[in-house]
Amino acid sequence: MSIKQDRMSERIQGILSQLLLREVSDPRLQHITVTEVKLDPELMFATIYVNALGDESRETQVMAGLQRAKGFLRREVGKRIQLRNSPDLVFHWDKTLARGER
Repeated sequence: MSIKQDRMSERIQGILSQLLLREVSDPRLQHITVTEVKLDPELMFATIYVNALGDESRETQVMAGLQRAKGFLRREVGKRIQLRNSPDLVFHWDKTLARGER
């Protein structure tokens, strides 16, 4: 990744973490951790890896909650970063923590 991609990824990760902590009221999205954000070279797509406290059975609920909040999150990220277009957010469950516990 380029330096600009790295910087923007870090900013988006911080913004999403704050939004999920303070502004999203969906109970399915409590105790969510944004573990990594990867941006494509054109800064049009952000692949976001998330994990949640608790067992892996929450994965379906969390992913459904994120899909429901996706528009709000994208709009708020767009307001806070200085880009012409806000990147499309693509959420993935981060399985690396589960693999690390084994």
